Amino acid sequence: MNIPADLKYTNDHEWVKIDNGIATIGITDFAQSELGDIVYIDVDTEGETIDQNEVFGSVEAVKTVSDLFMPLSGEVTAFNENLEDAPESVNKDPYGEGWIIKVKITDQSEIEGLLDAEKYKEVIGG
Repeated sequence: MNIPADLKYTNDHEWVKIDNGIATIGITDFAQSELGDIVYIDVDTEGETIDQNEVFGSVEAVKTVSDLFMPLSGEVTAFNENLEDAPESVNKDPYGEGWIIKVKITDQSEIEGLLDAEKYKEVIGG
């Protein structure tokens, strides 16, 4: 299971990469493996400001649909439009090509509540 040490994580299996007040967000390798083949990513919150733990979209796999929860409060500034034609990128490269949104963080203090790689391993029983 790939859990990069330089990222932050949530109990809901999102990963967060923070760079100059912008968070890139996707789902973890564990989450994509549990979901199976991803066929559609639905994010219609671009341009909106969303509070931490609110739903910002959903992932549709062959067997199920799963909500995506906002790890940090902020404005959704970008959606990975490549996922419209290639949602399987989330399965193949969840931490790279498979990123889902970028967010301008509005409350930096929330970052401290995210999990590091070691804590996330405990969440998934690793």
